[in-house]
Amino acid sequence: MSFLQILILSIIQGAAELLPVSSSAHVIVAERFMGIDPSSPEMTFFLVMLHTGTMFAVLLYFWRRWKNWFLGPQRWEYLKFVVIATIMTGVIGFILKFTIEKIFYRTQIHYEIEDLFRNLPLIGTALFSAGLLIIWSGRKDDARPLSNSSQNLSTNSSIWIGAVQGLCLPFRGFSRSGSTISTALLLGISRRFAEEFSFILAVVLTPPVVLRELLRLRKYQIAMTGDSGLLDSHSILQGVFGMGLSFLAGLLALRWLSAWLERGKWRFFGYYCLLASVVVFLLSLQPPA
Repeated sequence: MSFLQILILSIIQGAAELLPVSSSAHVIVAERFMGIDPSSPEMTFFLVMLHTGTMFAVLLYFWRRWKNWFLGPQRWEYLKFVVIATIMTGVIGFILKFTIEKIFYRTQIHYEIEDLFRNLPLIGTALFSAGLLIIWSGRKDDARPLSNSSQNLSTNSSIWIGAVQGLCLPFRGFSRSGSTISTALLLGISRRFAEEFSFILAVVLTPPVVLRELLRLRKYQIAMTGDSGLLDSHSILQGVFGMGLSFLAGLLALRWLSAWLERGKWRFFGYYCLLASVVVFLLSLQPPA
């Protein structure tokens, strides 16, 4: 990849990963415009490094706020909610993975759920659905009196939020942060608490996702070359540089998200998703380069 390609992909991934607009959809579209193969080992490793950069941005941005959660009197209750939501995410994600790979595509040899990521019409549909959910939750939250919008988490709300996060895993375009924050708002949870809970779930989810991608990369390398070693130093250097850029882009994106969420502009992210879905649908009509 050229320096310009690294810069563009790092900024897109870093910002869109944390904004409720689906980083995967944006990265896939950008890769298609730039003629990059998203399934190549180098690209897989690069995206893993970008995800790592955004995870560190989330940790830095929310660290002080999360300390109040886990050093306060309700720390065990909050930990319980995180565990419940994460378990629900895993259960729903596993069920979807099994259903898609073993039932819907059982006739295709070696089919993996990641193959869905090349399906632009599906990505456009997911973006459109996420946009509608964000707009609905934003309008409902705006209509609720401020005094009634500070409901705390509960076991029931944790189950719902975790389940919705699980639905996001196989469908690129169905924004994880957009869907989980919207679900929390629809359940009456305050904007600030919805944001904090959504991203603490992201931090818990990111390491196993990154590990799975690295294992897939190793499996691919062994199958194609018989070599299970690391990538060359140039690819590693590109990944480290991209991680730094995605970290900085992620911090700026979180400031933007927090500001719009607190000011009641959440639904505008939904309008953007609807517009982006149209672009993806139009792009799906064009033959690959």
